[in-house]
Formats: sequence, structure tokens, C-alpha cells
Amino acid sequence: MSFIPDLSVLIQFAVATFILAITPGPDMALFVGRSLSEGRSAGLACMAGALSGCIVHTTMVAVGLSALIVASPEAFLVLKVCGAGYLIWLAWNAIRHGSAFKPEKGTGGSSHSLFRNWAKGVGINLLNPKIILFFMTFLPQFVSAHDPHAPGKLFFLGVLFIVLSLPITTPMVLAADSFASLLKKSPRVTRMTDYLFAGVFSAFALKILSAQARS
Repeated sequence: MSFIPDLSVLIQFAVATFILAITPGPDMALFVGRSLSEGRSAGLACMAGALSGCIVHTTMVAVGLSALIVASPEAFLVLKVCGAGYLIWLAWNAIRHGSAFKPEKGTGGSSHSLFRNWAKGVGINLLNPKIILFFMTFLPQFVSAHDPHAPGKLFFLGVLFIVLSLPITTPMVLAADSFASLLKKSPRVTRMTDYLFAGVFSAFALKILSAQARS
């Protein structure tokens, strides 16, 4: 099928997605926090909401980048180079500041409905400008501006990002107590994910920059 990238690209994308999924961030803090305060179903509802938001971001980015490819492949290449720089910046911040894992704490009040938890997940995802910026700079690294099937591949990769994240984030939510305790008691584990994140994204950034330098 024309919208499915080559196997080598899929493997690289899967590695990057895995690193992203295990790196603690605001979304993960919400999932785990709600699981600790209101139970697993609340955490899973928040996670479902955030993934729903990712579908919206994926659609917007795929449509927008597809239009850019049609209008100006050169501009798309410039975006890829700028995106590589952004990935290097993210890598540097991961090493310099590290992951801030602060699960949302329960207040002791009444629990939220599953719908409200889902809406909370959607909101924290859609209202975070860093997420759409990340999708805009992350997805293009795996697609060529001169690929006639680039639009379909962009959307496919965005959906694949969600699918690959599920088997990684779901166990973390189901085992919220153990996961939170591990990160709190073993800062070294979190720090290792920071360096892993930095290494992988620096490699992707340098790959695209070197490709542009040779062309």
C-alpha cells in the first residue's frame, strides 16, 4: 500500500515513539495521577482523551503539511531543517532540565465522571501548543517532500504513533502505584530516559541536517 512507509522508516519511527512514550511528561503525570487518586478507569479515561486529542493534531498536521508540500516542496524541506533544529533543542532541554514527573494529586473530593476525565485528557492535549509544534516537526522527518504519497504517509504515521503508544502507556496507568514509586525512588531511571530521548532525537536531527548538506 502506497501510504505505508518503508520498513526501515517504520522501525526508526517505532523506536522514536517508544522513547517518547516512556519519557514522563504532563500527559503521563495526569494519567498516573488520576489513577492514583480515582482509580484505573479514571486514568484510562484521561489517557483515551489525550489520544483523541492526538488524532485531531495528526489530522490538522497531515492536512497542513500536505498543502505545504503541494504549494512548495522547498518550503517543506525548510520546515524539516527547522524541525531538526527543534529536535536538537528538545534533546538539549532533556539533558539540561530532565523530566519533571509530578502526578496530579487527589484533593479528597468527589471523583470525576469518566466523560470529565476523558475531556480533561482531550483538553490538556489540545491546549498544549508544544504538542502540535512537536507533531509538525517530528512527522516530516520520516517523509520526503518529493514523495507523491507523502500526505497519506503523514496521516498513517500519526495514527501509528497512537497505536504504538497504547501498549506502552496502558501498563503504566494500570500499574500507577508501582510506576510512580519507581520514578520517585529511582531518579536514575528517569534520568536514563532523558538521555535516551536526547540521543535518539539528536540522531534524527543530525540525519536530516546531513542529508540536506549533501543535497
